[in-house]
Amino acid sequence: MTILLLSIRSFLTKWSGHLEALGRFIATFGAPGLFVICLLDSTFVPLPSSADALLIFLSITSPHLMPFYVFLAVAGSTVGCLILYYISRRAGHRALSKFSPAKQKRVKDWIDKYDMLSVLVACLMPPPFPLKLFVITAGVFRFSVVRFALAIIIGRVIRFLFLGYFAIRYGTQAMQMLQKYYPWIGLGLVILVIGIFVARNLLKGKSDPEEVSLESGN
Repeated sequence: MTILLLSIRSFLTKWSGHLEALGRFIATFGAPGLFVICLLDSTFVPLPSSADALLIFLSITSPHLMPFYVFLAVAGSTVGCLILYYISRRAGHRALSKFSPAKQKRVKDWIDKYDMLSVLVACLMPPPFPLKLFVITAGVFRFSVVRFALAIIIGRVIRFLFLGYFAIRYGTQAMQMLQKYYPWIGLGLVILVIGIFVARNLLKGKSDPEEVSLESGN
């Protein structure tokens, strides 16, 4: 498994200059290409801008099919993340060898403390935020695959739905606007998700004492 990981990294380093061309070629297949690009980008082949650009282009061309394109993007990204998760789970700590011990510990602490929320937020953060480090860490330390998949799906649905809406709302200007403002928009989405999570926990905390008092009254 270690040899496989090293071989993949060596291949990507050698052919990194051709990845943009690969993304453009896959994009010519339209909707199926979107699924493939999202799958590859979530495993070992970095093609993030190709996925965003293709989703926006397809949504502009056929606005009524935007939810279908979002579904393909979410499905491809989820499958790709699960592949990387299981490879990392099989490889163990060796899968984290290219990351510094400080980064490894920080991400593991976040996942231990915040559970699904940490992975979900990582899906929304703008590049160059290291989502793959969260995926690999979740695999290495055997984070619940169900909870992991749910976090990826929810995070990707939010992100890709936003991109699809932005494409329909702003048309051909969408990509330029996102390139300029997405770091701030992404942070805004993260703050919104964290706010919802905190509010949910506060409401849950308020309801628990009532349940306890009712039980004690009985």
